[in-house]
Amino acid sequence: MADKLLSRYEELKAQVNLHNYRYHVLDAPIISDLEYDRLLNELKGIESAHPEWIKSDSPTQRAGARPADRFDKIRHPASILSLANAFGGDDARAWLERISKIDDRVEKAKFVVEPKIDGLSVVLHYRDGMFVQGATRGDGEVGEDITSNLRTIRAIPLRIPVQTVDDRPKTEKPSTVHRPPSYLVVRGEAFLPIKEFDELNRKLEEAGEKTYLNPRNTAAGSLRQLDPQLTASRPLTLLVYQIIHSEGGKVPTSQWEILEYLKALGFPVTDVAKRFNDLDSAIAYTETWNEGRDKLPYEADGMVIKIDDLTLAAELGFVGKDPRGAIAFKFPAREVTTTLNDIGVAVGRTGVLTPYAILQPVEIGGVVVERATLHNFDFIAEKDIRVGDRVLIKRAGEVIPYVIGPVVDARSGKEKTYKPPTKCPACGQAVEHFEGEVAWYCVNAACPAQLVRNIEHFVSRGAMDIVGLGIKIVEQLIESGLVKDVADLFTLKKEQLLELEGFADKKAENLLKSLEQAKAQSLNRLIAALGIHGVGEVMAGDLSRAFGDLSALSNTNAEELQQMEGLGPNIAESIVDWFSQPANQKLLKKLKAANVWPIAKKDEKKKDGALTGFTFVVTGTLPTLSRDGVKEFIEQNGGKVTDSVSKKTSYLVLGENPGSKAEKAQALGVKIINEAELRKLANG
Repeated sequence: MADKLLSRYEELKAQVNLHNYRYHVLDAPIISDLEYDRLLNELKGIESAHPEWIKSDSPTQRAGARPADRFDKIRHPASILSLANAFGGDDARAWLERISKIDDRVEKAKFVVEPKIDGLSVVLHYRDGMFVQGATRGDGEVGEDITSNLRTIRAIPLRIPVQTVDDRPKTEKPSTVHRPPSYLVVRGEAFLPIKEFDELNRKLEEAGEKTYLNPRNTAAGSLRQLDPQLTASRPLTLLVYQIIHSEGGKVPTSQWEILEYLKALGFPVTDVAKRFNDLDSAIAYTETWNEGRDKLPYEADGMVIKIDDLTLAAELGFVGKDPRGAIAFKFPAREVTTTLNDIGVAVGRTGVLTPYAILQPVEIGGVVVERATLHNFDFIAEKDIRVGDRVLIKRAGEVIPYVIGPVVDARSGKEKTYKPPTKCPACGQAVEHFEGEVAWYCVNAACPAQLVRNIEHFVSRGAMDIVGLGIKIVEQLIESGLVKDVADLFTLKKEQLLELEGFADKKAENLLKSLEQAKAQSLNRLIAALGIHGVGEVMAGDLSRAFGDLSALSNTNAEELQQMEGLGPNIAESIVDWFSQPANQKLLKKLKAANVWPIAKKDEKKKDGALTGFTFVVTGTLPTLSRDGVKEFIEQNGGKVTDSVSKKTSYLVLGENPGSKAEKAQALGVKIINEAELRKLANG
């Protein structure tokens, strides 16, 4: 029986690893997410009963290591080299001419062209097919041991070759499976895809948190986290392109065959590499990417041209530390300098104020640029960017141009230091800035710059849950002048709605019915719907239980609020400031007049359980529990959920794509767990 279960366990490991490979490397899954989850849960169940069977090639071990105090050093088995640069076809031909004088075989050589990804170079070690160690490039001779962090990247095979299983479609032919050397060391480039980087920054900006400057720095910083769970929360991937060292087996001796060989073993390999019979053809292909680089899913600053014959390439030797057998063909620069004429401020749909540069028009990559982002006010201060400065601007792909920093040596002394605004440029109300936070906010709930977003949030499922009020209708209501704040929703009349395009009797009646039903929503939902900075669904529930109605909450002070567990000075100040705004006080009166004024029971006692006495903060997306679901799970087991991390926080529950709460928890020494570990705690 045990032998049969062990056989099933090994089969499950192979299947899950294969499906990870198909999903994260080939982008061609052959089973649904539900089927994948069933396989993974069955695997976890067996491991729970037989922990002695668990090895490092199990897909459950990708983020299982404890945080490290520091990174150990690893000496590479061979030098991890950089490349000399070529800045055009003439430079590349001059390179060929130089190396042809050293060895005339170069004149008949073939060439392979590959993308030069702007990421973090990493070195992966495999013994008997199992991933055992990974390191950064470091100085080329010695790197940092980041094995636990690299293990979290799902594109990295934990065992090679990736095993095939019987659940492949019959139309799919089995690929050639190579037996890897007993010891294999490969090199690749880890990176954050542009799409995922933009989405990460969008979420951070909406949350008023500090955004990242570029994908390369984000990838490097993520891989050098001391806690692997933080690395696991970033959507990192990589491409492998070189064998550094091998023992106990044969490997190809041409670069093109190396790429095919690595792919057959299960490594992710670029799909834009090509082989050419002569250098001119290789150059022509490379130059097509000067304009086409924006089609790549990652940042690339050039293409690499390599001699295909690796024996010949090795015998050509080096110039300093640059191998003669390859050269980096760099793309034209997308950085220019121009004058910063002024700094403007935009108000986002969440009330966050974002500065932007008003520039002396300048051409970058064929596009005339007059404005560029300045990220946030802290960035302006840190870089000491002044109005009138000569500034360095970068534009990459379709990304909005951004300011890198000032050219200090170009200053004349007439430049002016910039001070952030004290009033919202859209509505003239005072703005807020909390100590320790990056963002500045307009907290006027009726600010015209954020009205659509405020109403969209107010009617959302996690707030007042008003069915039938999508973003299009919200925009219609605002544009028609019928709605100037959220309270106006509850005074809408059928005849007003019928005047709007797309509205007939039934649609108007359904919307009015939804609005009437929303008046019966709970106090915690209404508090969450108001959009007070720092007050999410969890905090709204705590405030509802503590104060009972909006009148009591509006008359509280920061000192009283800070007596609540998990509520720090910044959020306390944010709540008091929101209720002190005249425009918000007017909004509350209108809500009360519209009979949107729920009363809650104060200080309801929670039942005891395995999590009693523990305070949790949740960040990111969990595998199976929704935000409401995890809150309910914790509270049903006696625990408490708060919105902000503090020294009083017992655990941070970490999911995918978290915000800055993860970094704050790490800095405060708060223990970080995942969903599985939370369930284990609850089970005692």
